[in-house]
Amino acid sequence: MGCRTSQLGRVAPAPIRAPKVADPSPRPATTSPAVLSIGRALPGNYADQETLTAALRAHWARQHFNADRLEELHRAVRVKGRHLALPLAEYPELGTFKRSNDAWIRVAEELGAEAITRALDAAGLAPADVDQLVFVTVTGLATPSIDAKLVNRLGLRRDVKRMPVFGLGCVAGAAGLARLSDLLTGFPGDVGVLLSVELCSLTLQREDLSVANAVASGIFGDGAAAVVLAGGSRAVKGPPGPRIVATRSAFYPDTEWVMGWDFRDTGFQVVLSAEVPRITRENIGKDVDGFLAAHGLRRSDVRHWIAHTGGPKVLEAFQSALALPDGALDRSWRSLEEVGNLSSASVLFVLGDLVASGEPSPGDLGLLVAMGPGFCAEMVLLRW
Repeated sequence: MGCRTSQLGRVAPAPIRAPKVADPSPRPATTSPAVLSIGRALPGNYADQETLTAALRAHWARQHFNADRLEELHRAVRVKGRHLALPLAEYPELGTFKRSNDAWIRVAEELGAEAITRALDAAGLAPADVDQLVFVTVTGLATPSIDAKLVNRLGLRRDVKRMPVFGLGCVAGAAGLARLSDLLTGFPGDVGVLLSVELCSLTLQREDLSVANAVASGIFGDGAAAVVLAGGSRAVKGPPGPRIVATRSAFYPDTEWVMGWDFRDTGFQVVLSAEVPRITRENIGKDVDGFLAAHGLRRSDVRHWIAHTGGPKVLEAFQSALALPDGALDRSWRSLEEVGNLSSASVLFVLGDLVASGEPSPGDLGLLVAMGPGFCAEMVLLRW
């Protein structure tokens, strides 16, 4: 992914815009909401996996944690390095939930503003053009919410319709895209922005010696993504990106123990069951098939698969359950290796990579899929 340094001192991939053609005149839109652009932002504090593992090993060795086991777990997740909300040396000073969350509020606002600005610039739009703003996160708390702070910071209109969503976790990027599409179906002349900001590093519990926390410390990273959508009756200049033609949710009863947070005095303690790959393998195939069949489609009709970067075992379970050919999930694997699992922002990073590649052809179908706490799945059918 191409990167550039921002005025805020962070490094982030360049914004993504659907390829332009010579004719810039507005086109009559169809009934489906369209992706106009995707803006991505990463904090400028980067550390490779070896450096992060060494820092955690030094800290946890004082508590007699099996340091060799930590290195084994960190190697297994196949992440090469991650961007961090703060310089690595500042994390030991956080200590309390208040300090961590105060840092989250500050950085989330800055990174969110950067992602939205990139996305709007790429779409040729101004903050005043935004009618709907959906904000998703699971890594920090703020009231007023971050989207409210961004109304002031970016100069959004006073009548912008805001929807902050907390608690959907890794599935929230897909779910947010689906719910914003629902809103624009009801308001087809509107422009909407979905913003995901996840600063997973600020949730790390440094005194938690569980395997789940050790795995989380090796796989989760920090980042933000913003997607600009136009309603179906909104005329746009040049060709839009993919249109959202259908969405579906799938909830798996009595699986709330699989993934989430336990809230402690020190903040967010991760709940991450080893059963996630099994549940994925047992459910995602039939859910995808049912969704596609409802629209007269089969797996073979889907050319582009955009999967959340849940980790090696989850990606392997996804590919196995759907019998996907080798290479079908290459973008998800690459994103996992380069920036880690960014929770809800991850699947939007993968979508951004696909759009930026210019690979999709008119008429191509893509399926965006993510899973998360509930336990649940969200599916978004895209057509170029």
